[in-house]
Amino acid sequence: MNSAKLLFITGVSSGFGQALAKEALKAGHRVVGTVRTEQAKQAFDALAPGQSFGHILDVTNVAAIGTLATTIEQEIGAVDVLVNNAGYGHEGVMEESPLSEARHQFDVNVFGAVAVIKAFLPYFRARRAGRILNITSMGGFITMPGISYYCGSKFALQGISETLSKELKPFNIFVTAVQPGSFRTDWAGRSMVRSARTISDYDASFNPIRETREKRSGHQPGDPAKAASAMLQLINSPEPPVSLLLGSDAVQLVREKLQQMQHDIDHWEALSRSTDG
Repeated sequence: MNSAKLLFITGVSSGFGQALAKEALKAGHRVVGTVRTEQAKQAFDALAPGQSFGHILDVTNVAAIGTLATTIEQEIGAVDVLVNNAGYGHEGVMEESPLSEARHQFDVNVFGAVAVIKAFLPYFRARRAGRILNITSMGGFITMPGISYYCGSKFALQGISETLSKELKPFNIFVTAVQPGSFRTDWAGRSMVRSARTISDYDASFNPIRETREKRSGHQPGDPAKAASAMLQLINSPEPPVSLLLGSDAVQLVREKLQQMQHDIDHWEALSRSTDG
């Protein structure tokens, strides 16, 4: 970023949000970060007094989001960069996982992000400027057993991001879906919600997956600080991509899926074309 900017980042208490906020503050930018508790707010305010501004927010509280956006624009300044980071991962075999957990996964990961975007878009559009980063996941393109609700939510946010990038480009507003692979965050640790096991038929296939995911937590290849540095470079790019993969595992797994998709398209092309009238 060539000049000091004001970033609004949801979920700065941990993970990518915390890493990005710290890197941005080091670079001389101002950051408004959302947290869930008064203690976390005070800790964020103390990171860089006069540059870091903590606000308590639950992204499922749509009314509060609109009020907060107005407050920030009027009292702190024009937001240059919006980063939708708040979210969590749900793990569980779909058949065993209550529908209520699917709804909550989407309320936070999808509808919360959309509500934040809608709150700030009028300001961005009026200024004909702005950057939006939505933290999706490689799980917004590839899938893995046991995280169907999570992947579904990230697929949804990915699609919204890509569509929004086309709608907003005429206004000089750029939208990028950031798709991290496996990073050393709390995603697979204390932040993950896990449904209880209830159906023994899945024991052989799913128990090893859950155990491996738990053991790998904290030992993933990705460094959140390096991801934050990459995102700062992204924000400074005059022509940022619609999607950006982060992590060698994300690059590998997405390429493998693209190859499989190409194979399936070629193999079934005749049947696909047979439906034209």
